[in-house]
Amino acid sequence: MEYILQPWPWYISGPAIAIIMFLLLYFGRTFGMSSNLRTLCAIGGAGKRVAFFNFDWKSQRWNLVVVLGTIIGAFIAHYILSNPININLSEATVKDLNALGFSNVGQSLLPPELFSWDSVFSLKGILILIIGGFLVGFGTRYAGGCTSGHAITGLSSLQLPSLIAVVGFFIGGLIMIHLIYPILF
Repeated sequence: MEYILQPWPWYISGPAIAIIMFLLLYFGRTFGMSSNLRTLCAIGGAGKRVAFFNFDWKSQRWNLVVVLGTIIGAFIAHYILSNPININLSEATVKDLNALGFSNVGQSLLPPELFSWDSVFSLKGILILIIGGFLVGFGTRYAGGCTSGHAITGLSSLQLPSLIAVVGFFIGGLIMIHLIYPILF
């Protein structure tokens, strides 16, 4: 049981992802979470008003099982397999996070300053959720897929647009954490 509580090394998790991707590609499937949003909208009847959602959603039922498995797996990982330990951070990171207003740095993977109900239901928290949700939704549609779809499926099938998208994701992440994040917090 101790083995499953620890992070898996790259030589276990990497080949596991590769085997799953090989099986998906072999059976003509692609992996990505954002395509499920389109499927859920089609199930809800959005295809009656918007042509983009007018497709045979039943052919995507298998991908909804992936979402369900993700939800169940996250629940099991958090409530059953969590191994609460302090996170070993560098002194410079601790100093920077303390300067941004975070207390008890390294004692929790999800700091309460960001992941508490008080933070979510503040004006700033609601604005961040709404604007961030819009930007993620717009960006996902504009990029033709989400980070998991491009980085896992797209790169494994050697698609140049996915390589460009993944490079863009990393550049966007660097801009966010170094320029925008300090302004927000």
